[in-house]
Amino acid sequence: MATQKPERFDQVDWAEISRSRWFDLSINSIGMLATALPLLIVALYDWQILDERTPTLEPVGPAWDVGTVDYLFIFTLLLFAFYIVLPLFQNPRRTKYYWREFKRNRPAVVSLGWLAVVFVGGIFGPFFISAPEQSILTGYQPPVFLSVEQSYVSTCVGDIVGGQCQGTWQHPLGTTAGGKDVFAGIVHGMTISMQIGFITTTIVATVGITFGTVSAYAGGWVDELMMRFVDIVLSFPTLLMFLLILYIYGAGLGMFILVFAAFAWGGTARYVRSKSLSISEEEFIKANRISGASTYRVVRRHVVPNAASSIITQLTLLIPGFLLAEAQLAFLGLGDSTIPSWGQLISAGRSDLSFAPWIVLAPGMVLFLTILAFNFLGDALLDALNPEAEAENA
Repeated sequence: MATQKPERFDQVDWAEISRSRWFDLSINSIGMLATALPLLIVALYDWQILDERTPTLEPVGPAWDVGTVDYLFIFTLLLFAFYIVLPLFQNPRRTKYYWREFKRNRPAVVSLGWLAVVFVGGIFGPFFISAPEQSILTGYQPPVFLSVEQSYVSTCVGDIVGGQCQGTWQHPLGTTAGGKDVFAGIVHGMTISMQIGFITTTIVATVGITFGTVSAYAGGWVDELMMRFVDIVLSFPTLLMFLLILYIYGAGLGMFILVFAAFAWGGTARYVRSKSLSISEEEFIKANRISGASTYRVVRRHVVPNAASSIITQLTLLIPGFLLAEAQLAFLGLGDSTIPSWGQLISAGRSDLSFAPWIVLAPGMVLFLTILAFNFLGDALLDALNPEAEAENA
């Protein structure tokens, strides 16, 4: 019985393979489409049919008005679930290796636990804890186990002992001058921080990876022109642009995300270009080209996947900068005062540090720990996902 000889590598018809796999979607892409399309339908229904004053989910029960930033946040969560979390379950052997390398860094493991708390709190916290509301009569309530002079509070919610208003579990982290609960503000600030981190990073990754790979493989004058444009983007004063947008359109979380994402992708593009040029010199890339594989297939199936670990690490280290930028702008009074971000909480208590330091210290400590956790996480991911970089730094 004759057996069919296996096809030799140099006889592979890459053009046929490219045509057959152009629409060959993976289970991850199918799942992404299956969940993103209903989200798009709901968004179109909200924008085109519902009245602006009607909450999005009011027809089905909850009076929750979903905004544009919320839709983008949900979309980025779907991307995170199907293209980062799901592949970890699909490749258990590789995941075990990554985890074994990652857990060697004890501060990173603790940081991952803290970020998990922030993530869960940001996603589910607003469903159980109402947004902080102003109540002048309950202003300057101290945190539980602490006290403040009775003269600073209009109405003491807790007990009064020796002229000191005692804190209660009703306001575990105290209240601001306007009576807004600090704990509720921190929980809702987790949502704002997650929105900033996920949406801005997704935009930066999309533009930066596309721009970097195209520049690397186009070469010549196209590469030179694209890199000079990147230089212009990196040298443009982002704060000045934000102030201009603030003057024309007003402050808003969506505008902050748009402006900072529009001027933060340059570093990622340059990094991806450098990484793509390095990978393109590998022998397996040359073998694919010699065998007739198209540039699109080489980039999509080999260059980007092999550069993904370094790109993920680089993007992780960008998030603290975005969070800190929002806090700085809010502290200066340039942010959106209608959102309960950590920066707005810190700004609200800057004039009351002498007798109500908890208004600044509580959100400030949460912001500090979150930024520190992302930095530890980025360093650990660099060691776990890209051991070559660790060897070079040694």
